[in-house]
Amino acid sequence: MNVNKKAMSKDKPLRVYAATLLSIVSGTLVSCTNVSPNTEARNISDTSPQTNNGDRNTKLRSVGVTLGDLSNPFFVVMAKGAEKEAKKIGGNDVRVTVVSSGYDLNQQFNQIENFVAANTDMIILNAADSKGIRPAIEQARKAGTIVIAVDTGVDAEVDATVTTNNVQAGEISCQYITDRLKGKGNVVIVNGPPVTSVIQRVDGCLKVLAKYPNIKILSKDQNAEGSRDGGLRVMSDLLVTFPKIDAVFAINDPSGVGVDLAANQAKRKEFFIVGVDGAPEAIEAIAANDSLYAATATQNPRGMTAKAVQVGNDILHGKKPESPDILIPAKLITKENVSTSTGW
Repeated sequence: MNVNKKAMSKDKPLRVYAATLLSIVSGTLVSCTNVSPNTEARNISDTSPQTNNGDRNTKLRSVGVTLGDLSNPFFVVMAKGAEKEAKKIGGNDVRVTVVSSGYDLNQQFNQIENFVAANTDMIILNAADSKGIRPAIEQARKAGTIVIAVDTGVDAEVDATVTTNNVQAGEISCQYITDRLKGKGNVVIVNGPPVTSVIQRVDGCLKVLAKYPNIKILSKDQNAEGSRDGGLRVMSDLLVTFPKIDAVFAINDPSGVGVDLAANQAKRKEFFIVGVDGAPEAIEAIAANDSLYAATATQNPRGMTAKAVQVGNDILHGKKPESPDILIPAKLITKENVSTSTGW
């Protein structure tokens, strides 16, 4: 995803946070050689490449992680969670390679093929397209590679799936909206990429909103690409189209922050914003007195990938999980409880 770099006065704290994050990431992530030329890749292990000899009963040696967008802090935290858990299990000799698909399906195909060619023990997959990625998953598993889907499910058979309870995240977010509006008002849903996690969040939201006949959904299909830049673009157009909006549900916090920026630029203050992620910048915005950001349904990106590596390692040693679908509960952070919430 392309994050809008344009300087905005209100955006200064976010830019400082992003600059700090970039400094941290650039100091710890180095380029990987086992990827295609057009692939943005980062190897977060300092160890040299190792060869998988096909003995699945030995200790974990290599993990490949392909994530949606490493310009999004959420995915950087996911990468850190995978690396930490892999090192905890297998020691410093474990090779952890993290790549960013940028939600480009063809690029993610290449990344998975490269992981398989490198005889990687397991692939941690955050799908760019839940349906379109199926052939690549099938090829990887046919080659004997363990595939664990994280953050979003896929329309394919994988060894396990570890996600936030995304339906619940959508439900608690939009229940907050309806409660605050007392069951009456104009609501906008800022949608995102066509992946299972996003679809489930929107479905959960719509399920709640459907119970309130006096709630009018003005828009629900605009794809902000899960990014701040996309949220700014989509919401800027919606603000021109709709003169009265009471609440916005954004499918993740980066797009929600973009919605907030659009409102600031348009000098619109009549609505409030609820997102999903529990991102530090969202928590900062919720805590601020002058922000439209009202709530966020938290996720645990570090915990998701850590659990995925644990499950993958168990499978590597012949132990399958009791259930292949592992859901991590979401909880809502609001202005009322933000002072006791640390995010991730």
